[in-house]
Amino acid sequence: METSAVARLVALGIGVLLVLAVTLGCFYVVEPGERGVHVTLGTMSEQFVAPGFGMKLPVITEIRRVNVQQDTREVAAECFSSDLQQITIQVKILYRIPEESVVSVLRDYAGHPFEKLILPRVQEATKEVTALRTAADIVKSREQVKASALEASRLKIGSLLVIEDLVIEDVALSRELEAAIEAKMVQQQEAEKAVFRMQQARTDAETLIIKAKADAESIRIQGEALEKAPKLVELKMVEKWNGVAPQVVGAGSNILLPLAQPAE
Repeated sequence: METSAVARLVALGIGVLLVLAVTLGCFYVVEPGERGVHVTLGTMSEQFVAPGFGMKLPVITEIRRVNVQQDTREVAAECFSSDLQQITIQVKILYRIPEESVVSVLRDYAGHPFEKLILPRVQEATKEVTALRTAADIVKSREQVKASALEASRLKIGSLLVIEDLVIEDVALSRELEAAIEAKMVQQQEAEKAVFRMQQARTDAETLIIKAKADAESIRIQGEALEKAPKLVELKMVEKWNGVAPQVVGAGSNILLPLAQPAE
């Protein structure tokens, strides 16, 4: 009897565990930022499952999840410039999987499309863009290179994935090339300074010429005025006289200023 009772208890426990397993296997939860896909006996559903709580067939159906939040990966692209200089560009890729692509990405890329889809196409696009520019131009115009590489990457990847942005974090050159570019930039800066000094000197000279012409014109106008009205000089002197008799009167002057008479 005791052995039989123990056997019944073991069987009951096993039965309870099976029921719990089957019952719990009927439920699933898809977290926010994820989308799920039903896979029943190897057959994948054509519709994704939205975040939340749901039920499924136990044992024969599973829920595979795909992250649809934005992800960031860093890659290196070994490129050549139009002047055949080797350049290594470090690129940060910001991308996400749109809802409508969840089933395709899960079926074709096991839910992880970066290595097989994004990486090779971004590297290819970056190489194509840098091949059209010189090494010095690539260093000086990162934003233009980034914009062109981003546009080309989106065209190559298509609508399956969304490339939010590309960020060029570093452009690595050889030491010799860096020194050559730096020397060229210094020469350009010195040339620009020389041009500025020449323009400044030309402006100063033109200013002096204009001032000299203005002074000459002023003298000419005053001379003509004196010729037409010789008494004008005497009038001006009288207007500016401070009431003190001059100690010296110039020769040929017709101006007679009354002198103060001594007091008796």
